[in-house]
Amino acid sequence: MKRLTGNELRKIWLDFFQNKKHAVIGSASLIPENDPTVLFTTAGMHPLVPYLLGAKHPSGTRLCNIQKCVRTGDIDEVGDATHLTFFEMMGNWSLGDYFKDEMISWSFEFLTSSDYLGIDKDNLAVSVFEGDEDAPKDEESAKIWENCGIKRENIFYLPKKNNWWGPAGLTGPCGPDTEMFIDTGKPKCSPECSPACDCGKYVEIWNDVFMQYFKDADGKFSPLSQKNVDTGMGLERTLCFLQGKKSVYEGEYLKAFRIVGDHIRTSVFILGDQRGVTPSNVDQGYVLRRLIRRAIRYGRMLELSAKSLTEIADVIIEQYKDVYTELSDNADKIKRELELETERFERTLNTGLKEFERTVRNLDGNIIDGPSAFRLYDTYGFPLEMTQELAKEQGLEVDEKGFEQAFANHQAKSQSGAEQRFKGGLADSGEETTKLHTATHLLQAALRKVLGEEVFQRGSNITAERLRFDFSFGRKVEKPELEQVEKMVNDVIEKDLPVKMEEMTVEQAKQSGAMGIFESRYGEKVKVYSIGDFSKEICGGPHAKHTGELGKFKIQKEESSSAGVRRIKAVLEK
Repeated sequence: MKRLTGNELRKIWLDFFQNKKHAVIGSASLIPENDPTVLFTTAGMHPLVPYLLGAKHPSGTRLCNIQKCVRTGDIDEVGDATHLTFFEMMGNWSLGDYFKDEMISWSFEFLTSSDYLGIDKDNLAVSVFEGDEDAPKDEESAKIWENCGIKRENIFYLPKKNNWWGPAGLTGPCGPDTEMFIDTGKPKCSPECSPACDCGKYVEIWNDVFMQYFKDADGKFSPLSQKNVDTGMGLERTLCFLQGKKSVYEGEYLKAFRIVGDHIRTSVFILGDQRGVTPSNVDQGYVLRRLIRRAIRYGRMLELSAKSLTEIADVIIEQYKDVYTELSDNADKIKRELELETERFERTLNTGLKEFERTVRNLDGNIIDGPSAFRLYDTYGFPLEMTQELAKEQGLEVDEKGFEQAFANHQAKSQSGAEQRFKGGLADSGEETTKLHTATHLLQAALRKVLGEEVFQRGSNITAERLRFDFSFGRKVEKPELEQVEKMVNDVIEKDLPVKMEEMTVEQAKQSGAMGIFESRYGEKVKVYSIGDFSKEICGGPHAKHTGELGKFKIQKEESSSAGVRRIKAVLEK
């Protein structure tokens, strides 16, 4: 087994799949485009949804990359041995090209060959779908694994909850998957012990998804005409195993150290992203603010100065700058925003200390109740440990169980709200969303013509009902300017101009004057959409054929999104 560094693992992954005739595509932005169902890119397949649904990818039918991802659902678990908020997902895809035979054979080769990871095949276990009323037992995958050299006793048949992917929404592509695990050598927890257990004997390392069915609105599964493969291997978890570490964090550090390191790394990547998120009280900006403030809180517990956080950011930028050049390009902005948010939070903490004193004064007894302790946590950023420490100094106790109950109630409400707001899972490619997405191209072009070239897209959120467009601009956009923008967009719509698409390399797109986020690798092909001589952008989303299809463009609201960023909400009327 090879002991690899991060850069070495990235290289052998991409080299392996290039040798299998895959095109290397760059990591997409952490901020999803044209997908209101999620705040951040959470997996490598996320930016490829249109192509998994049948759209033609400019780089072909075999793709691979290493995708930046952010997941914050388990943010309170960060600090243990495995949880991270930012991670890199190594992935490869077949868009209607190869299927199970090739993918499983390649997975075995990459894992076991001495040219790649060099893992002993007897230390591997795999799981496959056990079958149910919707789809048959995946004997095909099991047979391929056995032919590769995996022992029959190391092949496990598991149900849908373990070995089935999708659909993320009520309908969509889905199918069985096969997952690969490292056998850690621990004894079985029971005769029924399998990779489905949480006993620690089996640790997942890779997942191959075979999208071969479509689930319709009636819950029926039918075979897909285009069968796809989508795989994912977490870079950090794989490195942890290859390097013989017990944790994804280097060494055995305190939980607080881990939280600071993880949260500042994630914040650096979000702040450095080309779509430009900054701390705020909504959406991605809210998550970013929570990460930074949580890092500050735990940094205070470690007696780290505010300056220490920007010094940690410098280390992260230096470590990743050759892989993700946007970090060095935006280094000044990253550190400036960290400093500003630290200053804001220091003021909030001081207010929180006053609130703590007020709570103590109003106590009837010597116990701070759970809801009060949770309010200090949720509103003022006091971790329970800080409240307990302050209480102890005054001879008081904190109702820890009451705090946990208040916390659980809050999580339940938050999860319910998120399910309502982000239900759907897959990017919306419906007719109305497509029209509104096309309108954002016209809106950005018009804003640049009216307000100047300092305007750049900083994010968008599009549903079937409206568009929301964030852009860089240092002041309120006045009403006459908005009227001019609105008229300019409607004039282009009335001309019924064709929306043309060309495929070209990133360098060619730059030279042609196309707007876009140039974070892809040199030589990679992209789609460039032109609307007359009015708009020209790199984009992977769905588009109308002619501007006349859009209807009347109407700006409903213009407001501040965050410092230096404005937001426009608009609709298309019939």
